[in-house]
Amino acid sequence: MSNAQAIDKTGAEAIPPLAPPSRMALRHRFVLFSFVLMVLMPVYTVGWYLWTRAADQYASHLGFSVRAEESGPAIELLGGVTSLSGSSSSDTDILFAYLTSQKLVRLMDERVDLRAIWADPTGGRDPVFAFDPAGTIEDLQAHWARKVRLVYDTGAGMIDLRILAFTSRDATRIARALEAACSAMINDLSAAAREDAIGYARAELNGAVARLKAARGALTAYRNRNQMVDPRMDTAGRMGLVTTLQQQLAEALIDLDLLRESTRASDPRVVQATRRVALIEQRIAAERQTLGLGAEGDTGSAFAALVGEYESLIVDREFAETAYTAALAAYDAAQAEAQRQSRYLAVHIEPTRAETAEYPERLRLLALSAVFAFLLWAIAVLIYYSLRDRR
Repeated sequence: MSNAQAIDKTGAEAIPPLAPPSRMALRHRFVLFSFVLMVLMPVYTVGWYLWTRAADQYASHLGFSVRAEESGPAIELLGGVTSLSGSSSSDTDILFAYLTSQKLVRLMDERVDLRAIWADPTGGRDPVFAFDPAGTIEDLQAHWARKVRLVYDTGAGMIDLRILAFTSRDATRIARALEAACSAMINDLSAAAREDAIGYARAELNGAVARLKAARGALTAYRNRNQMVDPRMDTAGRMGLVTTLQQQLAEALIDLDLLRESTRASDPRVVQATRRVALIEQRIAAERQTLGLGAEGDTGSAFAALVGEYESLIVDREFAETAYTAALAAYDAAQAEAQRQSRYLAVHIEPTRAETAEYPERLRLLALSAVFAFLLWAIAVLIYYSLRDRR
């Protein structure tokens, strides 16, 4: 181009364009097509399903916590007597785990028929939010996690639940059955803890009762066998008899000595006095032998042995009575302690009855679907252009 041609009519130099005008390229059409395919169509499909296929769902709300009654030493507060009760975080943790367990899901299915409640009310048009009644217990447990939302406040020890169903009546039925099941579980837990607390004390008490019965039975058998209630009383009586006989023997000996000094040995009175002394001595020897005071190795039915056996039985009985008294006191204390630490389910939100179907949250689900689809499409486009620019 000549200089004359490069200058326009006004005398200014003409500047050629830096780039040609943009036109719709193939890659632009591909990006637009991918946007329609990956964003608009999924969002439209989700919206169509939510507004034409998805069945309305009603929510019932329930809230409770586990409380442990600590009624130990009562405290005086503002002139009155009160007792303290607190929450038990460990028990609440156990209950929270129980709410997601297969055991609870199976129990609830038996009580309210979850498969029928969560079955598709539209006749098969809503397979996403409905449950197939032919599913396994594992499928039902997975669906339970979708229909029952748990919120656990670990600080306050409170659990809040939201139960969904296709009718408000069914949602409330599930909530009430769930409340009853959780209350029964806490009662069982409290009973088990109470049994653990008093089980050892009860076993000790039963053992002490058995020992006391055995000791008393042995003492009764001894009395029946020897035909005496207390051999110590019989021994005391026989010892008194020996003492009396000894006194009579002393008197008889004195009389005999007096007779021997004043009469002949062949006098009948001396003979009679001598006979009387011999009889008294024989009786004393017999009584002493009965009491175990006779010659060595010749004790016969000595009362000393009977008294020794009796005293051994008395010691066994007294020991058994002492052990029984201590075991009974320990058992009463264990029972009082177990009653003092009772647990119960404190419901702060009774099962509610919905009047409006708030679920599924169609606008929220549609917005989330749109955001997710757009982000997925944007990431895919960025990856595509990154790979293209690298080449």
